[in-house]
Amino acid sequence: MTDKFISIEGIARRFPAANGGTTAVFDDLWLSMARGEFVCAIGHSGCGKTTVLNILAGLDTPSAGTVIVDGQAIEGPSLDRAVIFQGHALLPWRTVLGNVAYAVSSRHRDWGKARIAQHAQKFIDLVGLTGAEHKRPAELSGGMKQRVGIARALSIEPKIMLMDEPFSALDALTRGTLQDEVRRICQETGQTVFMITHDVDEAIYLADKVVLMTNGPGAVLAEIVENPLPKSRARGDFHKHPLYYAVRNHIIDFLVDRSRSFIAEAGAAYDPRKIAIVRPGLPEPAIASSPSWPGSSRPSTSLRS
Repeated sequence: MTDKFISIEGIARRFPAANGGTTAVFDDLWLSMARGEFVCAIGHSGCGKTTVLNILAGLDTPSAGTVIVDGQAIEGPSLDRAVIFQGHALLPWRTVLGNVAYAVSSRHRDWGKARIAQHAQKFIDLVGLTGAEHKRPAELSGGMKQRVGIARALSIEPKIMLMDEPFSALDALTRGTLQDEVRRICQETGQTVFMITHDVDEAIYLADKVVLMTNGPGAVLAEIVENPLPKSRARGDFHKHPLYYAVRNHIIDFLVDRSRSFIAEAGAAYDPRKIAIVRPGLPEPAIASSPSWPGSSRPSTSLRS
């Protein structure tokens, strides 16, 4: 990858252990993302996904290594990086407009109230909450609260959106609707997104790449799955694509089996700087730019730095 808009370079996160030593949640993690990419990270609880996201957000500091975004090392939180958490984290005494406007005023301290409100309204409209501007969080459904969180994050026009399982607490219908909204918005705005999820279908539907992490502690980045489904995929038929089950089965096979055995099987041959790029279902050599692909059950694998 040549466009390293986000470059995670050898980061580790270690914590004191009861025996006086340290426990590494993960060690020597390398990953790069291009501008405008949507990347999902999947792995079992305890592998350090949220820790990686917190380091990207500047809410946590790596024990080793560094993260560079758009040519600058992360040294703390920044309005260039917006976080959407599992919970909506709205201010209960503020209205929908007030919550979004509060974020806008943090970014644009020299703007007047009218301009702030106008800017906030644009993003309230974008997430489909027109007409709910003056409702407080207690008057909103769970899905509407998450829409406010998305509007608030987008309103500061960040370079990166960081999403920590933002739809996991919602019912299936609401979750699907919000996934559609996020996908539409990201396509319209060209937003760069790093998202954590445990939902394989969510990752396949939303992501350009799916990062697979082994079990923790001592987790490593095992593979990067390049999503071969067309970018124009729609919810109603993406599961009908001839490569859908090849991608899904590959990820599930990793989570069920290989996430536990990967480190032992890879042994000394594992190089954290040369992670396998897999394109399930594509023949060798992989043709990433082809408009259509033949179905195949054998994943193709290549190595990239």
